[in-house]
Amino acid sequence: MSDRFRWNWPRQWGRFLLCLLLGGLLTVGGPHLRAIAQLPSPTWLNAQGQAEFERGNFQVALERWQQAETQYRQGGNETGVWGMRLNQAKAWQNLGLYRRAQAVLAGTLIDFQAQPASELKARIWLEYGNVLRLTGVVSESEKYLQEGLTIARQLQYTEGIQAAQLYLGTVWLAQKNYPVALQFFQQAAAQPGALQFAAQLQYFKILQFLDRTPEALALLPQLETTLTTRPPSTRTIYAHIELAALLQRCCQQGTASSSSLPTAQLLATAIQHSQAIGNLRAESYAIGQLGSLYQQTGQLSAANRLTQKAIRLAQQVNVPEILYRWQWQLGQILAAQGETTAAITAYTKAEQVLRSLRQDLTGLDPNIQFSFRDQVEPVYRELVDLLLQPNASQANLRQARQVVESLQLAELNNFFREACLDTEARPIDDVDSTAAVIYPVILNDRLEVILSLPGQPLRHYSTALGREVVEAGIQRMRTALRRTAFSQERLTVMGQLYDWLIRPLAADLAQSGPQTLVFVLDGPLRNLPMAALHDGDRYLIEQYQIAITPSLQLANPRKFSSQNLRALVAGLSEGTAEAIPLPGVQREVKLIQQKIPARVLLDQEFTTQAINAETTTSPFSLVHFATHGQFSSEPEKTFIKTWDGRLTINDLQRLLKQLSTENKSIIELLVLSACQTAEGDSRAALGMAGLAIRAGARSTLATLWAVNDASTAQFIAEFYYHLLQPQASKAQAVRSAQLALIRSKEFNNPFYWAPFVLVGNWM
Repeated sequence: MSDRFRWNWPRQWGRFLLCLLLGGLLTVGGPHLRAIAQLPSPTWLNAQGQAEFERGNFQVALERWQQAETQYRQGGNETGVWGMRLNQAKAWQNLGLYRRAQAVLAGTLIDFQAQPASELKARIWLEYGNVLRLTGVVSESEKYLQEGLTIARQLQYTEGIQAAQLYLGTVWLAQKNYPVALQFFQQAAAQPGALQFAAQLQYFKILQFLDRTPEALALLPQLETTLTTRPPSTRTIYAHIELAALLQRCCQQGTASSSSLPTAQLLATAIQHSQAIGNLRAESYAIGQLGSLYQQTGQLSAANRLTQKAIRLAQQVNVPEILYRWQWQLGQILAAQGETTAAITAYTKAEQVLRSLRQDLTGLDPNIQFSFRDQVEPVYRELVDLLLQPNASQANLRQARQVVESLQLAELNNFFREACLDTEARPIDDVDSTAAVIYPVILNDRLEVILSLPGQPLRHYSTALGREVVEAGIQRMRTALRRTAFSQERLTVMGQLYDWLIRPLAADLAQSGPQTLVFVLDGPLRNLPMAALHDGDRYLIEQYQIAITPSLQLANPRKFSSQNLRALVAGLSEGTAEAIPLPGVQREVKLIQQKIPARVLLDQEFTTQAINAETTTSPFSLVHFATHGQFSSEPEKTFIKTWDGRLTINDLQRLLKQLSTENKSIIELLVLSACQTAEGDSRAALGMAGLAIRAGARSTLATLWAVNDASTAQFIAEFYYHLLQPQASKAQAVRSAQLALIRSKEFNNPFYWAPFVLVGNWM
């Protein structure tokens, strides 16, 4: 640490002792003086924090830096305080708690705002921008990173410039703008410095992703040169591991590598360096990766031995984000060795660790960043695959259902980029004794469906269909639901999906006689309206009430009451710079006003400020938005439009939570009548489920695609008419409205009535 973080010992220490003497707290020569004289200095605490950080002991490092900050503050050393906050943010990030890091840096930004340009200011701005990216606030992230880059260039601060270029590259990479990302990574990789290898590695990865393999392989000598000249450190260890993973991927893809460093040698070096500096976390990771290498080369006994050693090390230092990966890997190895029972045990431990994590699963450790779909989701699916074998026991079926529920919650936590859902499993009998819950699961070689009926054993049905076949069928149904599709085309694909999802369990459903089918949908199935499945004679909605829930664990079993309803209704009928007109919205709003006491914000009145004012002053149990909007698998692309802009999913959460808090009321129903799922996004409806949960509403009625003005107005009129009937349920009101359109001459095409889906509490 530089001199600017040192405490002025003679003056500050003397002042501290004098204060204690004057306060009567210290007797010269007594035990108190001896104890205080042994207090470590902030410089020593900072150095100890750095050493613990290097060993991977991030919690201990954090505590040392917090102690150092306290002493710097007592000594009036503001520069020391700011430096320790920056270090603490680094520790919080490595603990996976990015929002804590963001909070620490946000406070530092406020304190530092009026300070002149300095290297420390550049570092604070850059780290804050990087943390914003990690928490999903990409646009704000770019702004702070650009400001940090400007300061660094002004000071000719090369380390700051390189960090800014690397971080900006990751921002553009997150937005899938590969040319701009490549440009930033190339700039950062061209200059020596602590981050040079990281930039070179990112550059290599993008070239490999874009199938520019020859260019990527040409970088290997440069990567190896940079790596072999670095002394042992945590950063160097992970650099060895990452390069080994890239070389391993090249081999898997059958790409010739000009590397002079074999993958196993890179991992062996990483293990040696970890042991040299005492970093058990990094050692576990390196040994586990070596186990992965042996697994992929078919050396299963050695892979098993190394993986178990990696597990023991991860348990020793309590790093669940690494532990679950080695338990998952052990499960894969045991399954390949034919040890199914032991494999299930290993997978179960991995899933339990994932369930216990309370961090953002998109990147628990910046050194070990991974994709949720690649490194988390498969744990659940592979475990379900092992559990749902022919003649599966009730215990296995119950566990499989619980794992499916856990996957749904994990996806939502990943969507929110924070662990904000804490629930317990509930049997359907406790929620609704007249409902059946259907869990379809898309596996690599088959489609599984678990059926939960009140008071009955679980059942499961298996159809031998590859994932690609199922996903192609889902896409065909989406296409066939367009307004111009021929009737025969529609019925054929709707019948095919019915045969896959419902026909195997139709007899059991008929015998049990449920009123409502509640679907916990998997993956791209969320983008389909289950109501439109067709058995050859009639649609599924003609047989049952239908609802969607992200998880039965999230279902709130409260019966809906239409008494004392008051609605906040907002809509756009006129066009804006970003949206075409929706003339039917005026009719829709009038129909609601005729049935329910409502506060209406239409067109120019529908602003963010007006919505904010209404949610703080008036109690509403129903919120209805008739406006353009979009659901996406990315939170920042899930929004609804207002006259003066848009409300994101976080805005809606804040406003509706404010409404509930200020007026001590719960939103019974949130209606979004003109939103749609993002085109080409197979997981877009995750945004719908996410919005429904995030908004704090018991239920959400939304649309899967852009709806017709006239048919929507008729649907809404029918829906509210039936919703206000005594003893009505939300699912029943949706079904009645859909049946009314099916029976009409003008709107019987599923394009008009099928997009309306009820998410959440259906009662």
